Amino acid sequence: MVALYGTEGRSWLENLPELLEKCRRRWSLTLGAPFEGLSYNYVVRARDADGDPVVLKVGVPNHELLAEIDALGVYDGRGCARLLASDHELGAMVLERLTPGAMLVSVEYDEQATRIAADVMQQLWRPLPAQHSFPTIEKWSDGMQRLRSTFDGGTGPFPRRLVEAAERLFAELFASSREAVLLHGDLHHYNILTAQREPWLAIDPKGVSGEALYETGALLRNPVPYVATWPDLRQKLARRVDILSEHLQADRARIIGWGIAQAVLSSWWSYEDEGEVGEEALIIARALLEIDP
Repeated sequence: MVALYGTEGRSWLENLPELLEKCRRRWSLTLGAPFEGLSYNYVVRARDADGDPVVLKVGVPNHELLAEIDALGVYDGRGCARLLASDHELGAMVLERLTPGAMLVSVEYDEQATRIAADVMQQLWRPLPAQHSFPTIEKWSDGMQRLRSTFDGGTGPFPRRLVEAAERLFAELFASSREAVLLHGDLHHYNILTAQREPWLAIDPKGVSGEALYETGALLRNPVPYVATWPDLRQKLARRVDILSEHLQADRARIIGWGIAQAVLSSWWSYEDEGEVGEEALIIARALLEIDP
């Protein structure tokens, strides 16, 4: 939080106990233990006034967190955890707790996991509200321009061939994009959990506007870090593309194209956030380039 928000992040951390108490009182919650592996937000197990299990999630109010709240409101529990209460000003939300909550990464067979993800994906594609402030995938792709600007028009530590391929693919895919829908934006093996209301539901939507097939990109490069170590990576990715193409009745070339472009963009985001090239994402991009469309 401090790395992302500086003084604001440090102040937010110092005031976190007060924020949690305010949420507890407002929504009559009993707070339990936080979830493991927290980074960008504070997420804690809780129970509501009726004793039902819920989740309290709080973070520095910012465009990404607020887009998540808005996306959850549009989804209204379809394909993802249900939003029970929220406050934009506080940057807080109360969510349905998914139980048993096993992540998709726990599914042993990759083909089965890919089909499950495709099912959830289709549930999440929703028409955009007439009035909304969700960012667009075109705006997200501005990262490629920042990459060029950072290295004075070059590609720095990023392989030129991959950067040029991503730039070309983004341009081609945007020029021929289908109607924009509301996307999860980060749908992968750690954001799809087992549930009771449905066999599998998603958590943590980014809330972004764009062509439906854009959603496949995050799935192709996950689960991080394991997928990049597969000795038969190209073959497995090709099989994933086959399954997604068949399940979603979609063009293989577009799935591959979005996968390559997003993998390079994801690598750049790692550089922006952490100062290191996202090598695992570049491994995925190279493998996808070798697959026949």
